[in-house]
Amino acid sequence: MKTAVIVFPGSNCDRDAQTALHRATGKEPSMVWHKDASIPEGTDLVMVPGGFSYGDHLRCGAIAGNSPVIEALKKHADRGGYILGVCNGFQILTETGLLPGALMRNASLHFVCRQQRLIVENANTDFTRLYRSQDEIMVPIAHHDGNYFADEKTLDILEGNGRIPFKYAAGENPNGSARDIAGITSKNGRVLGMMPHPERAIGGHEGGTDGAIMFDSLVQSLSVSA
Repeated sequence: MKTAVIVFPGSNCDRDAQTALHRATGKEPSMVWHKDASIPEGTDLVMVPGGFSYGDHLRCGAIAGNSPVIEALKKHADRGGYILGVCNGFQILTETGLLPGALMRNASLHFVCRQQRLIVENANTDFTRLYRSQDEIMVPIAHHDGNYFADEKTLDILEGNGRIPFKYAAGENPNGSARDIAGITSKNGRVLGMMPHPERAIGGHEGGTDGAIMFDSLVQSLSVSA
């Protein structure tokens, strides 16, 4: 399994992503600078990490979504490659149209940083196959603009087609996201965007290892498809 991490000016979770991918695959991911026009040939998974790309100027992910590497990222998606966008990465994926909807300011208007209970809403995805449906997991969050919004028709499609792998636990929505959505997938299930940080829950020293299961799920999915 060959992986890559896109690095933008202002990324602060790119090294966490690198560590998580190395743990899961046993190989170092390629670190791809945002001005690069290509992604290494043969890459299976591209991770778009969290942080504050371009200092969140204009709005979160807006400038990063127009970086030179984005065209290569879209081509990667078009040929069926996997993409994982976390936090700011999720915001970038919505800005580029790779995922529907938008991430707005938290309903509280405050930055939220804490351990967060999630529910595995759909365990039948390439990213969640090693969880069980309705598993409760703990994954850190750290964001100011994680309030997921989409029109009702889009929300119905996402729910009806099993494209919401993770939701915030009932009564614990940290940002006001529609229908407690913590993450969504693309139509083909190979692009996942989520606000919580699974790459920060892989070694136990951060407070748990529930995030590691997601990366292991993806490795197994790629092994099966290969």
